[in-house]
Order: sequence, then C-alpha cells, then structure tokens
Amino acid sequence: MTLDGFCNHDAVAPDAQIHQHYTELLRSADAILYGRITFELMKYWQTFIQNPSGTPEFNEFAQVIDSLPKIVFSRTLSYVGWHSATLSAQTLEQEAEMLRRQPGRDILVGSRSLVMQLIDLHLLDELELMVHPVIAGSGLPLFAPLTRRREPTLFDSRRIGEGAVILRYGFMS
Repeated sequence: MTLDGFCNHDAVAPDAQIHQHYTELLRSADAILYGRITFELMKYWQTFIQNPSGTPEFNEFAQVIDSLPKIVFSRTLSYVGWHSATLSAQTLEQEAEMLRRQPGRDILVGSRSLVMQLIDLHLLDELELMVHPVIAGSGLPLFAPLTRRREPTLFDSRRIGEGAVILRYGFMS
C-alpha cells in the first residue's frame, strides 16, 4: 500500500528484504486466497520456475509461491493454469468458515477485494499492511468499500527494506 492509501503495485519497487519477508510469510501458511485479478498478476512468478532470474530473492519467492496451495475466487475463470491452484466452488464466506475450523497454519489472503469482504464478514483475524514510502496519487483505495466500522488493534510494527513499514493488526471477532 502507498502512503496515500492505494493498492498500486506499479507505484512501489520491493527490495530484496521485502521479497524475503513475503517468502517467509508464505512459508508459514497452509494456503492463500486470491480473487481473479490478483491471481492472474501472481502468475507472473511462474516464469521464474522455468527461467530463474539473476536475483536469488525472486527465485526463492517464485519457488515458495509455486508450491503453496492457492484457492481462487472467480465468476469468470473456468481454468486456473497453475498446478497448485484451484477454483473455489463455494462462496468466500463458506470457504473461509470451513478453513477457519481446520487445524493447521495460517490461511493468507492475497487480494484486496477479498480482504475487504472478509473484514465486513468479521472473518479476518489479522491484517498485515506494508506501507511503502510512495505517494502514488492513484490506484485502488485499500479500504473501499466497507459497510461496517471495525476497530482493529495494532500489535506489531516495524520498518523493513528501504523505508517500508509493516503494521500488524488484530480483529476481535
């Protein structure tokens, strides 16, 4: 997210530390949920599996994201084209409720739209934001649209990379 509250992946330039942070976060999870648009953007990382880059952090991230199970929510996709991805046959609410009841590690959410829906459904336990030192002026506003007020509790913050800040919030259910 940019300082002015936009989700705009073109406005930020993650460094090696940021890629390493997300690699470790992915390693700590059992699955990640994606909406169609973000899922299709993440398919970019498949190219590094067959053709590794000169950047070890990119290659490591690509390997981890490639192996992590991905659950995709889409009304338009009929085929995901990634061995570790499946289309959800359930609604987001049904899938989230089912996943929350299962033992195991964290389930991550990689799409802004799904995060917003889960916040509204009171099904998001924790929110990690990475705020980049960029004022983009455009993009998708992170917290729109929400239908209910929520008051998360900040339980961790730290600087990472070239000035980005990680903020971790918890939600009381």
